[in-house]
Amino acid sequence: MPQNPEKIQDHVELFHQPEYKQLFQNKKQFENGHEGEEVERVAEWTKSWDYREKNFAREALTVNPAKACQPLGAIFAAVGFEGTLPFVQGSQGCVSYFRSHLTRHYKEPFSGVSSSMTEDAAVFGGLQNMIDGLANSYQLYKPKMIAVCTTCMAEVIGDDLQSFINNAKEAGSVPQDFPVPYAHTPSFVGSHITGYDNMMKGILSNLTAGHKKETSNGKINFIPGFDTYVGNNREIKRIASLFGLDYTLLADNSDYLDSPNTGEFDMYPTATKLEDAADSINAIATIALQSHSTLKTREYIEKEWKQPTAVCRPWGIKGTDELLMKISELSGLPIPEELENERGRAVDAMTDSHSWIHGKRFAIFGEPDLVYCVVGFMLEMGAEPVHILVHNSNDVFEAEMKELLASSPFGRNATLWPGKDLWHMRSLMFTEPVDFLVGNTYGKYLWRDTKIPLVRIGYPIMDRHHLHRYATIGYQGIINLLNWTVNTLFEEIDRNTNTPSKTDISYDLIR
Repeated sequence: MPQNPEKIQDHVELFHQPEYKQLFQNKKQFENGHEGEEVERVAEWTKSWDYREKNFAREALTVNPAKACQPLGAIFAAVGFEGTLPFVQGSQGCVSYFRSHLTRHYKEPFSGVSSSMTEDAAVFGGLQNMIDGLANSYQLYKPKMIAVCTTCMAEVIGDDLQSFINNAKEAGSVPQDFPVPYAHTPSFVGSHITGYDNMMKGILSNLTAGHKKETSNGKINFIPGFDTYVGNNREIKRIASLFGLDYTLLADNSDYLDSPNTGEFDMYPTATKLEDAADSINAIATIALQSHSTLKTREYIEKEWKQPTAVCRPWGIKGTDELLMKISELSGLPIPEELENERGRAVDAMTDSHSWIHGKRFAIFGEPDLVYCVVGFMLEMGAEPVHILVHNSNDVFEAEMKELLASSPFGRNATLWPGKDLWHMRSLMFTEPVDFLVGNTYGKYLWRDTKIPLVRIGYPIMDRHHLHRYATIGYQGIINLLNWTVNTLFEEIDRNTNTPSKTDISYDLIR
């Protein structure tokens, strides 16, 4: 339907226009829908314990999974390296989804190419697509490295990436010495954190080959993991700089995902230099800031590089303390006074807000590392987790989460819901309500349905701007987490006390 180009309306307003209302009304005659009374009856029933039992009995259906697929994590890892172009061996539709999903979160263009596999490639294999695709990518976009991953189609037909890349180099698609690391990332197993891990291992094994030296370079490596807060990369660099530490961040995608608007497009903003990544094999140690998105990478580093690794998840006071002490232990450098002062300010902020969070019951969903870290922070504030839902869970995560919950009197009534989706979470929140929910944008519909306020933490966050620019790690991150949590609770109080002389019956200007 034509619009006045001088009065373009947002979809929120557009679909309330008379012509759209009529369009929706006309559609109903073809939908064979039930009467409104029956819809309302069934909707109410879906909030009951009876429906919850039926909901949790389903096995062959997933409704709104709380995870993404492997290639998304793989291309996210790739862009943290200098001049790197992600290349997806699969269909155009798949890579378009990955790019758009990340773009909607960051409000930044996300570059990535596809081998454009179609029905022919699905039958005969994607070798020619790889040969042509690498040649075009190298000539058109002038990358310093092309990182290849796969989609379901390529995995189902059994495309061998190592063989395909070798054949493409023999055909002259790219120079023989041009780095083309790869990772097999089938979407039908694992999740985005598995894809991140596979690609990180693939890139590091490619770049570091032949670079092992007899002596250490004196550096410490940091691997952020699948962490979508660009402020966290900048925070870890700031912390390392305060120590005076020589370090390498594997990999730094903060400028790629939060680039300055200078009026000129830069396809490859500043990232971890390839020579620094190649030399990471000679570091003193590697510290991973997440556990479950770095499992294979850490195993590879320990086995092949003979380099010690550690996991330090610096969320909350305890987690940040552990990271700083580990850096001090490995480097021999004292913890800077500035960071000690920041700790004091974080504790002061927690003291200011604890009375509003203490004793509040909450539910949470997300990937394993994020959920573990947020629950740990909430326990420090005295909040009580009730429902902990991790779709891409595993036995190691469940064991460490149970240990964390048992360590605090506020965590002993929590229930873990591994492998469940957000439609399961809906049943939980209706039958066992909580004071607030923690999760990404997909929790918005749970909030609308259940009226339980949503604290937006995680990935993706597509309906709020700029949250990804903040830090959630370190003592600075504590204050941001406090801000989002306690102010969400205040907003809910205000929503429930906004009727003059009825719900608004006290002077509540000050909190």
